[in-house]
Amino acid sequence: MAIMTTHTLLNQLIGSINQHQARIIDQPTLPQAGVLVAITNETDPQLVLTQRARHLSSHSGEVAFAGGKRDETDPDIVYTALREAHEEINLPSSHVNVVGELDQVVSLFGYLVTPIVGIVPAETEFVANQDELDAIFKVPLRYFLENEPDDYMKRGKILIPSYHYEGFRIWGLTAMMITEMMNNHLNANITIRF
Repeated sequence: MAIMTTHTLLNQLIGSINQHQARIIDQPTLPQAGVLVAITNETDPQLVLTQRARHLSSHSGEVAFAGGKRDETDPDIVYTALREAHEEINLPSSHVNVVGELDQVVSLFGYLVTPIVGIVPAETEFVANQDELDAIFKVPLRYFLENEPDDYMKRGKILIPSYHYEGFRIWGLTAMMITEMMNNHLNANITIRF
Protein backbone atom coordinates (compact mmCIF):
# COMPACT_ATOMS: atom_id res chain seq x y z
CA MET A 1 0.00 0.00 0.00
CA ALA A 2 1.28 3.47 -0.87
CA ILE A 3 2.11 5.73 2.06
CA MET A 4 -0.61 8.31 2.47
CA THR A 5 -0.07 11.72 4.07
CA THR A 6 -2.16 12.17 7.17
CA HIS A 7 -4.16 15.17 5.88
CA THR A 8 -4.98 13.09 2.83
CA LEU A 9 -5.98 10.31 5.22
CA LEU A 10 -8.57 12.48 6.97
CA ASN A 11 -9.81 13.96 3.70
CA GLN A 12 -10.17 10.50 2.16
CA LEU A 13 -12.07 9.23 5.20
CA ILE A 14 -14.50 12.16 5.16
CA GLY A 15 -15.01 11.96 1.39
CA SER A 16 -15.59 8.22 1.47
CA ILE A 17 -18.10 8.38 4.33
CA ASN A 18 -20.00 11.13 2.50
CA GLN A 19 -20.28 8.87 -0.57
CA HIS A 20 -21.05 5.65 1.34
CA GLN A 21 -24.48 4.21 2.01
CA ALA A 22 -24.08 2.79 5.51
CA ARG A 23 -25.32 -0.73 6.20
CA ILE A 24 -28.68 -0.59 7.98
CA ILE A 25 -29.70 -3.68 9.95
CA ASP A 26 -33.46 -4.17 9.83
CA GLN A 27 -34.11 -5.22 13.43
CA PRO A 28 -36.71 -2.71 14.72
CA THR A 29 -37.28 -4.63 17.97
CA LEU A 30 -33.67 -4.34 19.14
CA PRO A 31 -32.75 -1.57 21.59
CA GLN A 32 -30.54 1.06 19.95
CA ALA A 33 -27.21 2.52 20.94
CA GLY A 34 -25.08 5.24 19.38
CA VAL A 35 -21.32 5.66 19.69
CA LEU A 36 -19.17 8.59 18.63
CA VAL A 37 -16.13 7.72 16.53
CA ALA A 38 -14.35 10.97 17.39
CA ILE A 39 -11.29 11.80 15.29
CA THR A 40 -9.05 14.80 15.91
CA ASN A 41 -8.54 17.37 13.14
CA GLU A 42 -4.77 17.56 12.99
CA THR A 43 -1.79 16.62 10.85
CA ASP A 44 -1.73 13.16 12.41
CA PRO A 45 -5.44 12.46 13.11
CA GLN A 46 -6.13 10.54 16.30
CA LEU A 47 -9.02 8.21 17.16
CA VAL A 48 -10.47 8.97 20.62
CA LEU A 49 -11.16 5.86 22.71
CA THR A 50 -12.16 5.19 26.30
CA GLN A 51 -11.58 2.45 28.84
CA ARG A 52 -14.72 1.64 30.76
CA ALA A 53 -14.51 1.71 34.54
CA ARG A 54 -13.57 -1.58 36.17
CA HIS A 55 -16.40 -1.29 38.72
CA LEU A 56 -19.13 -1.42 36.04
CA SER A 57 -21.29 -4.53 35.85
CA SER A 58 -21.01 -4.87 32.06
CA HIS A 59 -17.98 -4.44 29.78
CA SER A 60 -15.85 -3.44 32.77
CA GLY A 61 -12.31 -2.41 31.81
CA GLU A 62 -13.01 -2.75 28.09
CA VAL A 63 -11.98 -0.27 25.43
CA ALA A 64 -14.90 1.44 23.72
CA PHE A 65 -16.02 4.54 21.90
CA ALA A 66 -17.92 7.09 23.95
CA GLY A 67 -21.60 6.27 23.58
CA GLY A 68 -24.53 4.37 24.95
CA LYS A 69 -28.17 3.45 24.85
CA ARG A 70 -30.65 5.67 23.06
CA ASP A 71 -33.10 7.33 25.44
CA GLU A 72 -36.77 7.61 24.48
CA THR A 73 -36.40 11.39 24.49
CA ASP A 74 -33.47 11.37 22.02
CA PRO A 75 -34.70 12.71 18.66
CA ASP A 76 -32.24 10.53 16.69
CA ILE A 77 -29.19 8.30 17.06
CA VAL A 78 -26.76 11.12 16.25
CA TYR A 79 -28.15 13.01 19.25
CA THR A 80 -27.64 9.88 21.37
CA ALA A 81 -23.97 9.57 20.41
CA LEU A 82 -23.32 13.28 21.03
CA ARG A 83 -25.21 13.29 24.35
CA GLU A 84 -23.32 10.26 25.59
CA ALA A 85 -19.95 11.71 24.48
CA HIS A 86 -20.72 14.86 26.46
CA GLU A 87 -21.66 12.80 29.53
CA GLU A 88 -18.67 10.44 29.31
CA ILE A 89 -15.74 12.54 28.02
CA ASN A 90 -17.04 16.12 28.47
CA LEU A 91 -17.14 16.76 24.73
CA PRO A 92 -19.66 19.49 23.89
CA SER A 93 -21.72 18.63 20.80
CA SER A 94 -20.94 22.10 19.41
CA HIS A 95 -17.28 20.99 19.10
CA VAL A 96 -18.14 18.01 16.89
CA ASN A 97 -18.38 18.23 13.11
CA VAL A 98 -20.57 15.19 12.34
CA VAL A 99 -19.42 13.50 9.12
CA GLY A 100 -21.90 10.62 8.95
CA GLU A 101 -22.70 7.08 9.96
CA LEU A 102 -20.67 3.90 9.63
CA ASP A 103 -22.21 0.46 9.12
CA GLN A 104 -24.52 -0.66 11.93
CA VAL A 105 -23.54 -3.67 14.04
CA VAL A 106 -25.30 -5.79 16.66
CA SER A 107 -23.60 -6.24 20.02
CA LEU A 108 -23.39 -9.49 21.96
CA PHE A 109 -25.99 -8.04 24.32
CA GLY A 110 -28.45 -7.49 21.47
CA TYR A 111 -28.06 -3.74 20.94
CA LEU A 112 -28.26 -2.28 17.45
CA VAL A 113 -25.21 0.00 17.46
CA THR A 114 -24.78 2.93 15.06
CA PRO A 115 -21.27 4.42 14.91
CA ILE A 116 -21.30 8.18 14.20
CA VAL A 117 -18.07 9.72 12.87
CA GLY A 118 -17.30 13.20 14.13
CA ILE A 119 -14.25 15.42 13.66
CA VAL A 120 -13.14 17.33 16.76
CA PRO A 121 -10.54 20.10 17.23
CA ALA A 122 -7.05 18.78 17.93
CA GLU A 123 -6.74 20.87 21.09
CA THR A 124 -9.90 19.43 22.67
CA GLU A 125 -9.35 18.48 26.29
CA PHE A 126 -11.33 15.42 27.31
CA VAL A 127 -12.34 14.74 30.90
CA ALA A 128 -13.38 11.24 31.93
CA ASN A 129 -16.62 10.78 33.86
CA GLN A 130 -15.19 8.76 36.77
CA ASP A 131 -18.52 6.96 37.28
CA GLU A 132 -18.21 5.41 33.82
CA LEU A 133 -14.58 5.55 32.67
CA ASP A 134 -11.11 4.74 33.92
CA ALA A 135 -9.28 6.39 30.99
CA ILE A 136 -9.49 8.33 27.74
CA PHE A 137 -6.72 7.78 25.20
CA LYS A 138 -5.98 8.46 21.54
CA VAL A 139 -4.58 6.23 18.80
CA PRO A 140 -3.27 7.59 15.48
CA LEU A 141 -5.50 6.50 12.59
CA ARG A 142 -2.38 5.48 10.70
CA TYR A 143 -1.62 2.91 13.43
CA PHE A 144 -4.35 0.65 12.03
CA LEU A 145 -2.93 1.03 8.51
CA GLU A 146 0.68 0.43 9.51
CA ASN A 147 0.28 -2.43 11.98
CA GLU A 148 -1.08 -5.93 11.69
CA PRO A 149 -3.48 -7.07 14.43
CA ASP A 150 -1.67 -8.52 17.43
CA ASP A 151 -4.11 -11.41 17.60
CA TYR A 152 -7.69 -12.37 16.86
CA MET A 153 -10.70 -12.84 19.11
CA LYS A 154 -13.22 -15.55 18.27
CA ARG A 155 -16.91 -14.62 18.12
CA GLY A 156 -18.90 -17.57 16.88
CA LYS A 157 -17.29 -18.50 13.57
CA ILE A 158 -15.75 -15.05 13.10
CA LEU A 159 -12.24 -14.07 14.16
CA ILE A 160 -12.10 -10.33 14.92
CA PRO A 161 -8.78 -8.42 14.95
CA SER A 162 -7.40 -7.36 18.32
CA TYR A 163 -4.79 -4.64 18.86
CA HIS A 164 -2.55 -3.85 21.82
CA TYR A 165 -1.70 -0.14 22.04
CA GLU A 166 0.23 1.43 24.92
CA GLY A 167 -1.21 -0.94 27.50
CA PHE A 168 -4.76 -0.97 26.12
CA ARG A 169 -6.36 -3.91 24.32
CA ILE A 170 -8.66 -2.83 21.49
CA TRP A 171 -10.88 -5.78 20.66
CA GLY A 172 -14.48 -6.95 20.29
CA LEU A 173 -17.13 -4.72 18.80
CA THR A 174 -14.88 -1.64 18.97
CA ALA A 175 -12.15 -3.37 16.94
CA MET A 176 -14.79 -4.61 14.48
CA MET A 177 -16.08 -1.07 13.90
CA ILE A 178 -12.53 0.29 13.49
CA THR A 179 -11.61 -2.52 11.09
CA GLU A 180 -14.71 -1.97 8.95
CA MET A 181 -14.06 1.79 8.86
CA MET A 182 -10.43 1.30 7.84
CA ASN A 183 -11.28 -1.31 5.19
CA ASN A 184 -14.33 0.47 3.74
CA HIS A 185 -13.06 4.03 3.79
CA LEU A 186 -9.24 4.01 3.83
CA ASN A 187 -8.54 1.04 1.56
CA ALA A 188 -7.00 -0.99 4.35
CA ASN A 189 -6.88 -4.73 3.94
CA ILE A 190 -7.32 -5.90 7.51
CA THR A 191 -8.53 -9.46 7.52
CA ILE A 192 -11.65 -10.46 9.37
CA ARG A 193 -11.36 -14.24 9.34
CA PHE A 194 -14.45 -16.39 8.89
